[in-house]
Parts: sequence; C-alpha cells; structure tokens
Amino acid sequence: MGITSIRLADDIDKPLEILASKLDRSKNYLINQAIKEFLARQSVEESRWADTLEALESIKAGKSIAEADVNAWLNSWGTVERKEPPK
Repeated sequence: MGITSIRLADDIDKPLEILASKLDRSKNYLINQAIKEFLARQSVEESRWADTLEALESIKAGKSIAEADVNAWLNSWGTVERKEPPK
C-alpha cells in the first residue's frame, strides 16, 4: 500500500472529521473510498469518450442510418409486425 500525504482545507477537513466519527470510520478510509469512486467515474467517462470518438469516425466514414428508418423500427416494437433493425 502506498502512502501519500495531502493537505485538506478546513472546509473539507472539519466535515470529513464529523462524517468519519458519525460512520465510525477513519478519515483515511473515507478518503480512499472517495478516490475509488472518483477513479471509477473517470474510467466510465473515458470509455464514453472513446465510444463517442468511434461513433464520430463511423459517421465520417459514411456509416449511418437514416432517422426515419430508426424511428420506423422503434415504432414497430410491441406490434405484431415488428421490423428488423435497420442496417
């Protein structure tokens, strides 16, 4: 386990101390949990950005489906005449 030293502003440290006491956890535990959640969110955001770039490249390459075709397919859901997805 690595050791990193940080300085917390008073407006962060005081509420963190109160929360740690209330939850019967250490400030270290809460900080680690917050960092884990932050890193997980960043990973999701990076993945979404990669998907966006891939979609933009696909559009540039002319690989798109007309809105009318997509809407017709979606509108057929739940009907006896459900259409195949547009290609």
